[in-house]
Amino acid sequence: DNSFLLANARIVDYPIVYMNDGFCKLAGYNRAEVMQKSSTCSFMYGDLTDKDTVKKVEACFEKLQPEQVEILLYKKNRTPLWLLLHVAPIKNEKDQVVLFMCTLKDITALKQPIDDEAGKGLSKFARLARSVTRNRSTLLQFSSHQPSTKFDSSRPSHLANMMNLSTDVLPQYRLEAPKTPPHIILHYCLFKTIWDWVILVLTFYTAIMVPYNAAFKVKTMDQLPLLVIDSMVDVVFFVDIVLNFHTTFVGPSGEVISDPRVIRMNYLKSWFVIDLLSCLPYDVFNAFQYVDNGISTLFSALKVVRLLRLGRVVRKLDHYLEYGAAMLVLLILVFILFAHWFACIWYNIGWADLVSDVGYGWLPDLAKVTKEAFRAANSTNNDDLLGGPSKEMRYLTALYFTLSCMTGVGFGNVAANTQSEKLFCVFMMITGALLYATIFSNVTTIFQQFYSSFARYHDMLNSVREFMKLHDVPKSLSERVMDYIVSTWAITKGIDAAKVLNYCPKDMKADLCVHLNRKVFLEHPAFRLASDGCLRALAMHFNMTHSAPGDLIFHQGESLDALCFVVSGSLEVIQDEEVVAILSKGDVFGDNFWKEPSIGQSTANVRALTYCDLHAIKRDRLLEVLDFYHAFANSFARNLTLTYNLRHRLIFRKVADVKKERELAEKRKNDPPLDLANDHPVRKLISRFRK
Repeated sequence: DNSFLLANARIVDYPIVYMNDGFCKLAGYNRAEVMQKSSTCSFMYGDLTDKDTVKKVEACFEKLQPEQVEILLYKKNRTPLWLLLHVAPIKNEKDQVVLFMCTLKDITALKQPIDDEAGKGLSKFARLARSVTRNRSTLLQFSSHQPSTKFDSSRPSHLANMMNLSTDVLPQYRLEAPKTPPHIILHYCLFKTIWDWVILVLTFYTAIMVPYNAAFKVKTMDQLPLLVIDSMVDVVFFVDIVLNFHTTFVGPSGEVISDPRVIRMNYLKSWFVIDLLSCLPYDVFNAFQYVDNGISTLFSALKVVRLLRLGRVVRKLDHYLEYGAAMLVLLILVFILFAHWFACIWYNIGWADLVSDVGYGWLPDLAKVTKEAFRAANSTNNDDLLGGPSKEMRYLTALYFTLSCMTGVGFGNVAANTQSEKLFCVFMMITGALLYATIFSNVTTIFQQFYSSFARYHDMLNSVREFMKLHDVPKSLSERVMDYIVSTWAITKGIDAAKVLNYCPKDMKADLCVHLNRKVFLEHPAFRLASDGCLRALAMHFNMTHSAPGDLIFHQGESLDALCFVVSGSLEVIQDEEVVAILSKGDVFGDNFWKEPSIGQSTANVRALTYCDLHAIKRDRLLEVLDFYHAFANSFARNLTLTYNLRHRLIFRKVADVKKERELAEKRKNDPPLDLANDHPVRKLISRFRK
């Protein structure tokens, strides 16, 4: 609920360069009215404002020290209100105070009524009790916004530091690299990239081994090394679940989401349940010797749930497909994976026919060729058969048959004889033909249709890198260019808005432009009285630009040929190497074209502090619309207020210069007068210098 101001600490009178919406609501002023006013809030003084408190506030600004006072100020409509004012100096990376942060909190409800005199019904004791209660309530209300901590006598209280405005908790005004919260992993770091490829390999291992174990009914305890490997894979996938709760992701607006709470909620709502089901330890139940065969078969079937791990490949497919070679390898692996699954199903069908005493299936034929016949075991269970070809021979034969059917029509040495085998072969041949045609015949088409944007993206990056290398561009500028291109691509996805708009007819294009500029039209009162035709004409001339941190929107001395509306982000206005204004969402800067006959020059630099989205309209286009819509022109000129007019130069004196002048004046005052004759050469020389 606090409202705050930012003021330049290096300019006389400490002009306000930024104020938040809370202050505008509290004081009743808009941004343009408060910008460049003194941060001592002298424009809000009134008859009842205490002069001693005013001197105390001015002294803290002069001494560059933090201060906290209670002061009576007046709103724009001259309504008095009590405010708890905190003044905190902000230092830059050179440990120099460059800004002041003034936080104001409304405490009128906790104060004695302003028109209540000392002798109107309250005794001295009642006033004393009310004062104690008021001060205690003020402290509690302020401290309620701080996190509760246990008292530790060995170190200073954080709340005490905040109340005293300790330098340890004060903000600083400097350019800093974005910081990732602790225990959060960046999704594009080297470790996460390597981890994703490890997960890809283990996912394909799971997709191969799970159907094989389920088809050949491998008893896990019989193969202890396999149990150990599967358990280790389960642990790795469980660790991946934990890492997903701590890994950043790219949001819908192109920004990197690093808030732990948002990351966890996003993962819980998307892939968490599937990932959890795929890493349950099904082998533990199936590893015991004396488990009923029905239960063993059930858990063997449940292992197929692990194939849900393929979802990890699907969700990161765009990451893997950034590399052309990886794309081709993945397509081939998918084809082989389908052949492997079909081989496992083919073996299951042959085994079921063999158990049912069908003697002309493919497994009995294989036993005749290898001269290794199957024989019944001494068991009541008909599924227990001994002898026959080895499991390796059975699997290789099944895989050979499925691959020959998927890539052709087979060679006849392994054939479908039973009804179930022939039905499955029909399904497999149809599926195999589709897979073969899709993967091997249309690889180029797939790349062009589905991954053309990735190709354009990498071509653009390669071109930019080659350009930087060819022209020997400095590293800092090169990094800025690359950062801007990557950020812009994340937002636009490589879509050229102007090209898309040119596909549409004029009427539809105007509707789209109005929609794209709706934030400007809805937020600024200057457009409220504009007709639909006027809005459509204006929208057609608006240009949307995306700026990276450090980009200069206007250079000092440039022509002011555009009016800019800030849709998102923050910018700073710099005049004579001093920050004179900070602009944010909803602000307008440029020039009053409609009031000036000539094109003006910018008196300051406008530089982006963060990634910014600006909507700008050129001077000639705006004047053309205003000349045609006369009624709107009057309303526009009356209601549009520039947050900062770049045509008008701000006249100010630096605090450092004033201090130097005072020191020189004091020095001259204390210097002894020169006791020289009027005709002395030194006196004549000084006289000439003065002239």
